[in-house]
Amino acid sequence: MANIGGQGQQIIILPEGTERLLGRDAQRMNIMAGKALAETVRTTLGPKGMDKMLVDGLGDIVVTNDGVTILKEMDIEHPAAKMLVEVAKTQEDEVGDGTTTAVIIAGELLKKSEELLEMEIHPTIISMGYRKAALKAQEILESISIDAADSDTLKMIAMTAMTGKGTEKAREPLAELIVKAVQMVEEDGEVDKDQININRIQGATVEESQIVNGVVIDKGRLDPAMPKNVENAKIALLKYPIEVKSLETDAKIKLTDPSQMQAFIEQEETMVRDMVDKVIESGANVLFCQKGIDDLAQHYLAREGILAVKRVRKSDIERLEKATGAKVATSLEDLTSDDLGIAGKVYEKKIFDEVLLFVEDCIEPKAVSLILRGSTKHVAEEVERAVDDAIGVVAATLEDGKVVAGGGAPEIAIAKGLKDYAETISGREQLAIGAFAKALEVVPKTLAENAGLDSIDALVDLRAAHESSAYMGLNVFTGDVTDMKEAGVIEPQRVKKQAIQSASEAAEMILRIDDMIASNKTPMPDEGMGGMPGGMPPMM
Repeated sequence: MANIGGQGQQIIILPEGTERLLGRDAQRMNIMAGKALAETVRTTLGPKGMDKMLVDGLGDIVVTNDGVTILKEMDIEHPAAKMLVEVAKTQEDEVGDGTTTAVIIAGELLKKSEELLEMEIHPTIISMGYRKAALKAQEILESISIDAADSDTLKMIAMTAMTGKGTEKAREPLAELIVKAVQMVEEDGEVDKDQININRIQGATVEESQIVNGVVIDKGRLDPAMPKNVENAKIALLKYPIEVKSLETDAKIKLTDPSQMQAFIEQEETMVRDMVDKVIESGANVLFCQKGIDDLAQHYLAREGILAVKRVRKSDIERLEKATGAKVATSLEDLTSDDLGIAGKVYEKKIFDEVLLFVEDCIEPKAVSLILRGSTKHVAEEVERAVDDAIGVVAATLEDGKVVAGGGAPEIAIAKGLKDYAETISGREQLAIGAFAKALEVVPKTLAENAGLDSIDALVDLRAAHESSAYMGLNVFTGDVTDMKEAGVIEPQRVKKQAIQSASEAAEMILRIDDMIASNKTPMPDEGMGGMPGGMPPMM
């Protein structure tokens, strides 16, 4: 609002009911929201982290300690908190693991910035210091990384990722399955994680999980008369429906003779029969169709001994392409014997209460399936989340070929390097770099707290141990500081790289906000965690 000509007239530039926070109030509110979100997931970090039970409005339950799953399931409203959720989602998409680490580092950076703001240090200077610290952190991380991407290293990476995630008792056999699956789909040094299909089935122990040398489709054959087991399968993949197209316009046909009706029916039958003949001529004995298959076509296919499946998902069709070498035919006219894929056997099998179709014994498949078991639905879901994380870290290691020690070792090493670097920087940015270094120590500190250890003693011991080696980390099971490289507790370099980078950028962005303008078109609760009086939405 503004006065004009000293007459007391006001110009209103924002609609009535709009709420606004300026300067320190806006920064304080955003920092508070970020800290609250980090505290929410903090207890889930590490091998001894606890789980969260999330219940939605319909009563559906999710029990997990996977950071990104917790944040996705929570109903978060505060805009600054939503920005930290994006940090977790990016971490999940880029690496697959380290989501909790990224969020608690971002929360701690905001917490440390609050102390600097109290010292009258300008937010821009803090942001500049954080940016310099993040760049230096990447340099230090590179210097303490280990070059390794052999099968033993990949197995250790997978086991570290699954420790404390409900799969611990079966982490060795699962790690072997994961490493094998990732190595099978790897092409030219890159891994497409979408080519590893995970089928989660309850009703057995985790140890009974298995890898399929091919693809598993969660559908059965169309007709009981179709063969249940096909050896030396020649597989056709079809985008085109095997059914008579219905007219898209309203048309009325006047029949003057009953024989004309019979002719129409016979014509339709002939068209369907011709379509089936095209499949038979190609030499296929297994058919996967992305669209529908007419009941009459099913009958003809069954009579010819062809196993057919309809309405197969596009992602499954793509995996079948990669696994069998088949080419997808866009129309039946295009289908030839050259387009067919090959598999040793295709068979239907019922596991627990699910009917599945196995396409097995493929020659050098670039798509595989994992069947994960769990005694209950919630156990099986958590196993799937743990395996998904492990696939991500194994793929990242295979692509980059670089690992770092676990147990909080890289954070302590980077913090130590940043403290030395801060002394070479003049001005107030030195304080921001020092704050960044202290913020990184939240990872080993949280690992110790979650294991019931004294976090101050653990930090002091770790700092002392890092005078001699950059691989010293905290063994949360014994409480001792040990060489994590020798203990086989290792993580991909990309996990730490991405976590530090995205946490730093999110904290910088939140710090630079000095004005929050919230439209109050819909009624909002006046109070709430991280809420803003009258208009700013609460955090959760």
